[in-house]
Amino acid sequence: MTAGPHKAESTYGAAMAAAGRSLWRKFGISPVVGALILVLVILIFPPLIFLVKTSLYTTTFTGAFDKFTFGFYGELVNDPLFITSLRNTAVYAMGSATVAILLGALQAWIVERTNTPLRKYVFLVAIISLGIPSVLYTISFLLLLGKTGPVNQLLDFFFATGRDGINVYSMWGMIVIEGIDFAPLAFLLLSSVFRSTDASFEEAAMMSGAGVLRTFRKVTMKLALPGIYALLILIFIRAFESFETPAFVGRPGGIYVLTTNIFENIQVDEPPNFGQAGAFAIALLAIVWVLLYWYNQLSRRAERFQTITGKGYRPRVMDLGPWRYVTAGVLVVLFFVIIGFPLGIVLYASFQPFYEGVTLSGFSTMTLENYYQVFKPGSFRDAIVNTVILGVSTASVVGPFTLLCAWLAVRRYRGAWLLDQLATLPLVFPSIVMSVAFLQVFLESPIPLYGTLLSIIIASSVRYLPYGMRYSYAGVLQIHKELEEAAALAGATQPKTFLRVVAPLVAPALMTCWIFVFLVSTKAVSIPILLSGPDSQVIAVTMFDLWENGQTVELAAVGISWAVFMTVLSTLFYILARKYGLKFE
Repeated sequence: MTAGPHKAESTYGAAMAAAGRSLWRKFGISPVVGALILVLVILIFPPLIFLVKTSLYTTTFTGAFDKFTFGFYGELVNDPLFITSLRNTAVYAMGSATVAILLGALQAWIVERTNTPLRKYVFLVAIISLGIPSVLYTISFLLLLGKTGPVNQLLDFFFATGRDGINVYSMWGMIVIEGIDFAPLAFLLLSSVFRSTDASFEEAAMMSGAGVLRTFRKVTMKLALPGIYALLILIFIRAFESFETPAFVGRPGGIYVLTTNIFENIQVDEPPNFGQAGAFAIALLAIVWVLLYWYNQLSRRAERFQTITGKGYRPRVMDLGPWRYVTAGVLVVLFFVIIGFPLGIVLYASFQPFYEGVTLSGFSTMTLENYYQVFKPGSFRDAIVNTVILGVSTASVVGPFTLLCAWLAVRRYRGAWLLDQLATLPLVFPSIVMSVAFLQVFLESPIPLYGTLLSIIIASSVRYLPYGMRYSYAGVLQIHKELEEAAALAGATQPKTFLRVVAPLVAPALMTCWIFVFLVSTKAVSIPILLSGPDSQVIAVTMFDLWENGQTVELAAVGISWAVFMTVLSTLFYILARKYGLKFE
């Protein structure tokens, strides 16, 4: 009686094995690799196709595609706004990258190349800054540097500037805010560059009579140039595609960049100009692709400046003598500029019944009412819950999926090299472009996904695949193949070897990847800003709307509540990375 089902199951298994062997012979790839390639193609290429189609078709009132046209590209070329926005974007991105590099390089040199006190805490400060939502960070500087902010109040007190104080809603305001925002990232990436510099070159310079500053300028910085140039391009790219600072600082000052043009075409224009937004998005996509290609080419030439050659390498630091207290003071000042003052003024605003700037009388009117509003049932608490779900889901999808792809790619399974290439492809998509692309996909999808939290999770998962791939790839590289071969000799199948041997050994890297993806997916606003609906609001979009509506104190309470939670998670990220010897960059 039971022979029939067993026989049918055996026949089915044999048929599947035969199909797998046929796929292997025909395409040179295993079924598992083929399935993963298919998943990546389905996730990545439809948004790109719809994005291109959006820029080439007019749309009806319902948003459906109508007539083919090159008109949107013609309007783009002939529109003076495009040239102005492109120029503004380039100036803003280069200025922001320069500020970030200057601050990051200074911190990295102090931490890695000197015996300055307190330097070991800079890593923790930089990691904590990853947990501050970009929206909150930008708004905190608007509170600091705005007309009623403490900086202008101090300038008026000492210099009687009156209404002629600094105007943060300007190009320089955008550059300074974005540059300071990117400074912790620059520090984390440059710390490894300065850590890898051979101390003998600096010692030789100082023995020849060069002082500390001259040695830093003539030797240390020269050796770090490849890493600095590559990072300059990388931060330039990230600033080029950024949205938060241009939206909050540039738009009120009449300074538009490509990302804010895309946003206004969809969210402000009536009816939404999807075709023009698509043309802007394609132009931005092409520029970022060229910049990323340039970045990769420059990174490959870095070996010309290698100084770690074996026995002669000594990772030592310079003794600054009494000057080490000056550099410690520099680190303290940078801490207050990057973390202390921004969070301090938001914390002050969160206890105010209404915000009128920083005043002595404000300390006597402090209230917890704004925090009661945050945690009572309603949109604020729902936004917090939605954001946690978004971060957990995105990280839980990206981490294990990229780990499997990275393992197959590192072990050189047939066709697995394509997994690495496809998973890295979303780097080309600026976040706002990714949002526009998925917006079109979900609008045309037969499944009602637009406006749901699932739509934001899908788009975010695709956006952060490259980050997961990097962490997973580095983790798998640390595992010697002999361990897997031993498991195979013991009779373990490949799936069992992956689950019982590879996954536990890569767990630290996977956990760090999970936390990092959680952090970056919950702090960004450019993806959910176009995809969220009334029931799928997340913290970043909620704070965006609160600022647009002038609800500063409610925004501050939401921001501080979320920042505290993210600080705990960021600290956990730091502890795990330190415990398992994982790199931050």
